[in-house]
Amino acid sequence: MSLVRVHNFSISLDGFGVGEDQRLEAPFGHAGARLLEWAIPTRTFTDMGLHGKQEGAAGVDEVFASRWNTDVGAEIMGRNKFAPKPGPWPDDSWRGWWGDNPPFHTPVIVLTHRPRPPLELEGGTTFYFINAEPAEALRQARELAGGLDIRIGGGTTTIREFLQADLIDEMHIAVVPIILGRGERLWDGLEGLENRFHIETVASPSGVIHLTFWRRNL
Repeated sequence: MSLVRVHNFSISLDGFGVGEDQRLEAPFGHAGARLLEWAIPTRTFTDMGLHGKQEGAAGVDEVFASRWNTDVGAEIMGRNKFAPKPGPWPDDSWRGWWGDNPPFHTPVIVLTHRPRPPLELEGGTTFYFINAEPAEALRQARELAGGLDIRIGGGTTTIREFLQADLIDEMHIAVVPIILGRGERLWDGLEGLENRFHIETVASPSGVIHLTFWRRNL
């Protein structure tokens, strides 16, 4: 059976995975880019071309960042990762934050209460918009993934719901040394989660603590 994985998901010291007041001009709300400052300089992120042209850095952060796409055949993400606000789609013109050639290069399931036709973009990325609970979304993702693993891409609510449903096998969380104070918290309602996973920590010179979780019964 393919694995269900989370990679490069950043939270603040007080557990927030996104700030308050997410909008088109501020995809991470009042957090700005602070949750991703550890990842942006890495070779993996610079090679995506999402943050300008520069030579990417190696090191501890790059080791973790680089694992995000290995053996992944499909992603599942929440609507708020794909689009700046909930509610009815004004039209079908919004194509995501990533341009015409998103970095995924796989099928991507977008969880939304308002399904719409699939969106096929360059590089092998097709977004499928479905209204489904985690188990059903995972079933559909596995049909699209060709036997490869499934990545749960976020945002905060989506990862928390998959953890609550006990559907995640491996997870990488980057704890960033900032205090946000408000937004969406990852760990709420997940008391005792540590009993389900082995957990290792690695400290980076950037100040980030990389937490790796893997299911105890794998």
